[in-house]
Amino acid sequence: MKVTLPLANGDHYQLSPSKIVALGLNYLEHIKESQSVDVRNFTEEVPTEPVLFPKTPNVLIGPGETIILPSFVRDYGFTDCRTDHEAELAIIIKDRVKNLPPEQALQHVLGFTCFNDISQRNLQKGDKAGWFRGKSLDTFGPIGPVIVPPEAIGDPQNLAIRCRLNGKTVQDSNTRHMIFPIPEIISFVSKNFTLEPGDIIITGTPSGVGPLKDGDTVEVEIENIGTLSNPVKEER
Repeated sequence: MKVTLPLANGDHYQLSPSKIVALGLNYLEHIKESQSVDVRNFTEEVPTEPVLFPKTPNVLIGPGETIILPSFVRDYGFTDCRTDHEAELAIIIKDRVKNLPPEQALQHVLGFTCFNDISQRNLQKGDKAGWFRGKSLDTFGPIGPVIVPPEAIGDPQNLAIRCRLNGKTVQDSNTRHMIFPIPEIISFVSKNFTLEPGDIIITGTPSGVGPLKDGDTVEVEIENIGTLSNPVKEER
């Protein structure tokens, strides 16, 4: 899935990543709520290195596009069928890089934007293969509304991050509460995978994740970036 977003300078950039690398459990308060989320491999233990998982590019949708809750999930007959919002800061990579030291990481960032890491919890909890399917269903990666370059973002490690559901604030934190800071995240990911231009790293969500339903509107707002808004529709 390709999404075109405006750059802060007025140009546009077509996102067509070779990969989307996501972090789990990167905010302490989200770790504390992990028992209520009840997902495979969620514990109260603080990780000693970034917890990585993939999202596939088919998840990407832009601002205003619809998050689809797929009908096939209802066929399982889950007692509590739950798909959650997760507000996150996204990093878009500028160059082909490998084995970056942390002190060079921001030199290879095209920009930052908002991301909503939509997560189907029943599949994420139950699949023997892990989180892959529950994180990578179509439309499960809204992104936008604009790409802000490092020189215009201010301190990316001190940005207010919020999620609103139907106008009510449900997540409210700051990127300074990340367990692993942004340069360290980029460096770690680049040691594991060669990063290509346009690849996306999403940096984890704070506490307050919760379920979406048909007719909802969910917004992710990050300081110095703006607001990403998407309607939610249940597939019939």
